[in-house]
Amino acid sequence: MDKFRFILSGGGTGGHIYPAIAIANELKSRHPNAEFLFVGAKDKMEMEKVPQAGYEIKGLWISGIQRKLTLKNLMFPFKLMSSLLRARKIVKQFQPDVAIGTGGFASGPLLRMAASAGIPCVLQEQNSFAGITNKLLAGKAEKICVAYDGMERFFPKEKIVKTGNPIRMDLVDLKSTTKEAVDFFGLDESKKTVLILGGSLGARRINQLIEKELHFFETMGLQVLWQCGKLYYDEYKKHESGSVKVLAFVNRMDLAYTAGDVIISRAGAGSVSELCLVGKPVIFIPSPNVAEDHQTQNAKALVAKDAAIMLRETELDTAFEKSFTKLMDSEALQNKLGTNIKKMAMPKATEHIVDEIEKLLKV
Repeated sequence: MDKFRFILSGGGTGGHIYPAIAIANELKSRHPNAEFLFVGAKDKMEMEKVPQAGYEIKGLWISGIQRKLTLKNLMFPFKLMSSLLRARKIVKQFQPDVAIGTGGFASGPLLRMAASAGIPCVLQEQNSFAGITNKLLAGKAEKICVAYDGMERFFPKEKIVKTGNPIRMDLVDLKSTTKEAVDFFGLDESKKTVLILGGSLGARRINQLIEKELHFFETMGLQVLWQCGKLYYDEYKKHESGSVKVLAFVNRMDLAYTAGDVIISRAGAGSVSELCLVGKPVIFIPSPNVAEDHQTQNAKALVAKDAAIMLRETELDTAFEKSFTKLMDSEALQNKLGTNIKKMAMPKATEHIVDEIEKLLKV
């Protein structure tokens, strides 16, 4: 049996790390004898998450450029040179058959050095607005796997393959019943549930909104399942009641998605891909504090297909109650949004990405 070697890089945020791990897991299931090596940025979360998933990782001394003049920016050329030299050494020692990049600072030096060594490279871009690292690497890649239409704005058209984003397999087919889900969270099966998702750390502006609107939800006869994030849990746990459940994080996302009738969420690529599978009406509140404002672009791509509602943070005080009431008062609108977002789901994304990688293997 062929013993392939795969080198992967993606990090800085869970949005880059999780897809890289999902791709590695699928490759491993098809090629049990394969060897894997991840490359990350030394002080970023991938250095912890990748070993937890069972893979070896090596770190580069790399970070992004800050938007204002800082000491870190002055260090950037030295970090880049150090990372390129170390990446070249790693590639030379490991001798991979294919290099795979899912975005993040470390994938730049690694894939650049892999490409210059003649190793075929595959990029995976999660967002509808491409990240700077992947845009810079596009010329070196053989294939670029994307999740949205219209990505020829950023990449050579002939290299693009629309695969979707890797997602957690327990969400592909939500088998749990509503009763099981509401019982798990201590909710009331006779009431409709608003599910609030702010990401693992939480979203300050969403939390402020929900705190302000708790009475509004109560007057509508709704209950709230509120994932406020571990940074904010101590601040908001005081609102816990029979109809308001406050969680730092959700261990059973499959049950949370089943329990929710309407979902309020950030618009990171992973969340959007999962919510397409779930097929429930969603109000997206994109984070404005991310590179290239990509969350707004992700949400707009769904709004354009009548598949979601989007509210900017600046609109929340004036527009939230009106938009939310309009949604809750119209079952037709809820059904339309749920049906249209489900049409955008790509549950076999990881398999399709790995199919593209396999085409580059010299068997």
